[in-house]
Amino acid sequence: MSIFNSINTTASALTAQRLRMDVISSNMANADTTRGKLVDGEWQPYTRKQVVFQTKDNSSSFASQLSAAQRNTSSTGNGVKVTQIVEDETPYEMVYDPENADANEDGYVAMPNVDPLREMVDLMSASRSYEANVTVLNASKSMMMKTLELGK
Repeated sequence: MSIFNSINTTASALTAQRLRMDVISSNMANADTTRGKLVDGEWQPYTRKQVVFQTKDNSSSFASQLSAAQRNTSSTGNGVKVTQIVEDETPYEMVYDPENADANEDGYVAMPNVDPLREMVDLMSASRSYEANVTVLNASKSMMMKTLELGK
């Protein structure tokens, strides 16, 4: 185990949470965008996006996990990585607005499936996780500095 393992793990979490905050801000910015993408000549509203995390593990095969368990070696983990950004499958909200250029024959407009309240909760969660990882990074850095002072 390297002395920089904790810093590398924390750095991966910081990067992942930063991307999560970027995706959330994109969702908030497009909460009223009725022309998100063109599909078969028809405009579709913006679709909410979500970040999917996975543990970053160098030895993820079953055989390597089994041999590590048989040797009774404990693994502290190698951090987190973003595997994909997926679109939310929640249906669009239909709002009656016959004056809107994007209204259908009945006068309804498909609005994005972005809930600002949910996005704010996700943003607070990502922000708190980011702050916690900064605290871990500072603690690791402080311990390394104290270790270097022992050599004086």
